[in-house]
Amino acid sequence: MSTYKAVIFDGAGTTVDYGCFAPVQAFVEVFCHFGIEPTMEEVRKPMGMLKRDHIRTMLQMKRIFGLWKEKYGADWTEDDVEKLYSLFEEKLLGILDQFAEVKPYVLETIEELRKKDIKIGSTTGYTDKMMAIVTAKAKENGYEPDAWFSPDSTGNVGRPYSYMIFKNMEALKIQSVKEKFIDAGADEVILNMKELTKLL
Repeated sequence: MSTYKAVIFDGAGTTVDYGCFAPVQAFVEVFCHFGIEPTMEEVRKPMGMLKRDHIRTMLQMKRIFGLWKEKYGADWTEDDVEKLYSLFEEKLLGILDQFAEVKPYVLETIEELRKKDIKIGSTTGYTDKMMAIVTAKAKENGYEPDAWFSPDSTGNVGRPYSYMIFKNMEALKIQSVKEKFIDAGADEVILNMKELTKLL
C-alpha cells in the first residue's frame, strides 16, 4: 500500500483539454474583439490564474498595455476588466463541452492510484459554472475526481494561494499537511501522466 494518501491535480491542461485550448481560444477572441491581437505567449503566460487575474495580467503586459492606451486613449480600468471577463465567460461557456477530452494516460494513472487507495482531488482556475460543464463531460469520458474546488469556494482567491488545496484536504479527510500527498504540477514536475505512478 502506498504511503501517499492523495494526489491533487489541476484541471484543464493536466487531466483534460490537452494544451488548454478552450481558454486560449476564448482569451484570443475576447482581446481581438476589443481590437488587441495577443500573441500565444501573452495568452499562455498567466495560465492557471483566476480568469479575472489572467485578464489583468495580460493588460499589464507592456505591449498590450501600450496598444490598449493607443486604441482607447487611456489606461485600462477595472470596468474594462469586467467587460473583458463578461465576454470571456460567455465565449468559454459556449465551447467548454468541446474541450473536455481526457488527456493521454490519465485514465490509466487514475486506475493505478485507485488500486493503491490513493484519493483524487482537483483544483482549477475555472468557476463552478464552468466546471459544471467540464466535470460532466469528463465523467462521460471516464474521469471523475473524488473532490474538486474552484476559486468560488475560497472567496474568489485562486492560485498561487493554497486555499483550494486545503479545501481538497478537508473533503478527502487528509488530517495534516504532514501526511503524504502530491500536488501534481507543484510538488513534482513530470513530463506526462505515465511518470506519476513511479513517484508513488
